Amino acid sequence: MGIFGALTTSVAGLRSNSYALENISGNIANSQTTAFKRIDTSFLDLIPQTGNDAQLAGSVTSESRLTNTIQGSVQSASVSTYMAINGDGYFAVQKPGSFSDNSPIFTGVNNYTRRGDFSLDKNGYLVNGAGYYLEGVAIDPTTGNPAGSTPGILKFQNDFLPSQATTKISYRANLASYPLTTKHDTSVPGSELLRPADFGTNPQVNGTTPPPFSDNTKTGLQMNSKAGTAITGATTLSGAAASNSIGVNFAVGDTIVVNGTSITFTASGGTDDGTHIPVDSTITNLLGKIDALSGNTGTASTVTSGAIVLHTGTAADLNITSTSAAFSSLGLTSPVNVIRNGGGSTGTGTVVGSDVQTFLDESVSGGATTAYDGNGAPVNIQFRWAKTDSATLGVGHSDTWNLFYQTNPSATGSQVAWQNVNTNFSFAANGQMSPTIGQITLSGLTVAGVSLGNVTMSFGTGGLTQFSDTNGNVQVNQLQQDGYAAGQLVSVSVSNEGRVVGAYSNGRNIDLAEVSVATFNGANFLKRIDGGAFEVTNESGEPLYGKGGSISGSSLEASNTDIADEFTKLIVTQQAYSANTKVITTANTMVQDLLNVMR
Repeated sequence: MGIFGALTTSVAGLRSNSYALENISGNIANSQTTAFKRIDTSFLDLIPQTGNDAQLAGSVTSESRLTNTIQGSVQSASVSTYMAINGDGYFAVQKPGSFSDNSPIFTGVNNYTRRGDFSLDKNGYLVNGAGYYLEGVAIDPTTGNPAGSTPGILKFQNDFLPSQATTKISYRANLASYPLTTKHDTSVPGSELLRPADFGTNPQVNGTTPPPFSDNTKTGLQMNSKAGTAITGATTLSGAAASNSIGVNFAVGDTIVVNGTSITFTASGGTDDGTHIPVDSTITNLLGKIDALSGNTGTASTVTSGAIVLHTGTAADLNITSTSAAFSSLGLTSPVNVIRNGGGSTGTGTVVGSDVQTFLDESVSGGATTAYDGNGAPVNIQFRWAKTDSATLGVGHSDTWNLFYQTNPSATGSQVAWQNVNTNFSFAANGQMSPTIGQITLSGLTVAGVSLGNVTMSFGTGGLTQFSDTNGNVQVNQLQQDGYAAGQLVSVSVSNEGRVVGAYSNGRNIDLAEVSVATFNGANFLKRIDGGAFEVTNESGEPLYGKGGSISGSSLEASNTDIADEFTKLIVTQQAYSANTKVITTANTMVQDLLNVMR
């Protein structure tokens, strides 16, 4: 290799650096192209075969070095169908070979791209900015899993989503340990409970036998006499200052009405019988008359620690009213209502129209949900909870609740208005169900004449609890059902799970397809084609599915070109090119000198 070899080597250097310049210019030109992968240039020395003592630097050639596996930065986008791959992988796409009646005709040959600027076209295809059509796998609407593994062209029609009847209701809530019903009275044990005796038809679980009537009590406020000591049974109903008499005197003519019968106050030493009492009589005498009129023949009403304790007995409930200002000096506020415990008929599991108001007064709201029948007609299901027993009543009692749903909002008379689910929900002292009831079946669920069939109501293992609640309400944490009306596809978007989600006019969001992500063992050996796409080569290997990176919805991958780095390479390439031209100039001078020798 001599002077002419140096000339040809310099020409090869010019050619190689020109090739590098071409790659640099392409990289810079595509610095803003979505998901563009820059091409670097590798230089290879070409060494002629010579002896060890005559080795030469040799010539040079250049090749492209692909950067397909180097990811560009992922940036958020405002289009819901845009997507980017975090990690390895490519979107599987196809480009139509032709069009017929404005519809694409596909060749069946897959290409692969990182360009994720897909938008929905008029035919329902997802097409990116380079004209490639997205592939994926449809989602089975029943299981929610991909229906297969082989990707195909995705197409989304504006068809109606068929209605789905409600088959399951998921319910989670905390029931207040002391429900604040309309009839609750914290001074009367059990007043917060549903009381079968108040109903014409007992709404408790079907077949429940209520306990017989039993005594109940009400404790008044602790009061002092005019002497400043706590009142006792001997405290008089009127008297002078500093005497053992109640704070405000009863006057002649004052009345106290007990279960409809009046007790009239007479003058000191006056008439003292079942319906009259002298104003200078004692509290014990007054309580005895109250017990007699209410039919209490059991435990007598009395005064304990300065507070009057009234007993109902078993014969009747107790109702006391008085307009006298002295009545409050007994620690009582008119009217006084004390209901007996127990009583009522056998449970029927239903609330009839004539008992609706009583039921509403003795229960608390449990939330509502809209369910759907087989034709997609909406049905509003109202729930209410009633506490039927309380552990605070003593031995043999436990915290127990019944759940009801409304069947007929317009029920009257003997028509069924609310239906008991016919299950006793019991709770232990720790607020957890005991025993645990994971789910029940609402058999033949019918609301306002619309039949929903058998619906499963699921609570989970700890979905129902009974803890204290200052509002005394049911705190519903979850109330969902699986039915919906028919709806039309309104829009599609891509989730971060790599699924195409359809938004329908009925408010449902349904997974329609899973975007396929292909990976290659030799990703840098894929063949580049127009539009940021690639073709499979022998060196790249066949596509593999299921091992790619994650998909970010509403995002785009930027070009991995670094302009500053490209400018640096541009300067180096320019200097190398200029140096090769200097070699050519020098070789040319040497050739001229050689030719001059022969002149």
